[in-house]
Amino acid sequence: MSWHQLSVITDEVSAPELSDYFSDLGAVSVTYMDAEDQPVYEPLPGETKIWPNTKVIALFELDAQPEDIKARVFDVFNRHPLKEWSAEVLEDQAWERAWMEHYHPMKFADRLWVCPTGQEQQEPGTVCLTLDPGLAFGTGTHPTTALCLEWLAEHDLSDKTVIDYGCGSGILAVAAVLLGAREAHAIDIDPQALTATHDNAMKNGIADKIRCYLPEQFAACSCTADVVIANILAQPLIELSGKIASLLAPAGSLVLSGILKEQAEAVSAAYRPFISINPPTIQEDWCRLDGRKDT
Repeated sequence: MSWHQLSVITDEVSAPELSDYFSDLGAVSVTYMDAEDQPVYEPLPGETKIWPNTKVIALFELDAQPEDIKARVFDVFNRHPLKEWSAEVLEDQAWERAWMEHYHPMKFADRLWVCPTGQEQQEPGTVCLTLDPGLAFGTGTHPTTALCLEWLAEHDLSDKTVIDYGCGSGILAVAAVLLGAREAHAIDIDPQALTATHDNAMKNGIADKIRCYLPEQFAACSCTADVVIANILAQPLIELSGKIASLLAPAGSLVLSGILKEQAEAVSAAYRPFISINPPTIQEDWCRLDGRKDT
C-alpha cells in the first residue's frame, strides 16, 4: 500500500496543535523530526520536548487530497509560522529499504543476537531475539541500548525477576527473559511502547513471562526485582532515583543508561545513598552506570 506523506516546518508552540489538526483531517500517523541540528536530551517524565524548528510529518491514505489538506492547514494556521511544505507518495517498499539499511543482526557479549524478522541467527551457545520496534524506540543500535544489552548478556539472569523501567520497544525485558530471567515487568508512560513490548514478547514466544504496565498501574503492585534496568535520560533518572532504587530487592543489581558522559557523576550522586555504584562504562558519548543495592 502507498501513502501520502505531507510535511511542514513550524515552531515548538505550533507543532502539537498542527499534529492534532493533521489527525483531525484523517492522518494515520503524525511524527516530529528535528528540522535543524538541535537534539533534545532531557525530556521530563510524561513530557515531550519539541525542537524550536520542528518538521511535522503526517501520513495519509492514498485517497486523501494533499492540496485540499494544504489549503486547510494554511487557512487554519495562517498566524503560525509554516514553511517548506512538502508532499510525496511513499511506497511501502521505501519503508522496507530504510528499515533494512539501518538495522542488521547485532551480537552482544558473544551470547545474545538481536535481529530483525527474517534475519534470525542460529548459533550454538547463543540466544536470538527477534525484534521489530513498531512505533516505540529501541533496536539495540543506539549506544544507550547496546550498553544495557551488553550488561544483560554478561550476567547470569537465571530465575531472576527483572524490571525494565521505560521499556520502549521492550527489547531489554525480552532479552532478559531469553537470557534466563523468570519474568520481567515492563513499565512505560507511552501506551504504544507497551503495545510494542507485548508484540515483541509474542514474537519471541515469551508473552507469558512479560507483564506490561503504565507507571500508575505498576504502583499498585508493590513488588521488587533482582534486577532493575532503566534506560531513559539523566534528568528523569535523577528525579526518580528514590523510586527506582526502591524497586530493587536487597543485593539486587541496578543498571542505568541514557546518560551522557558528562552527566555520569550527577546521576551517580543521586543513587549513592541507595546503591554501591561502579565506575561508568563508556561507549561513544554515552555511558552506563551499574551497581548493587546494599543488603
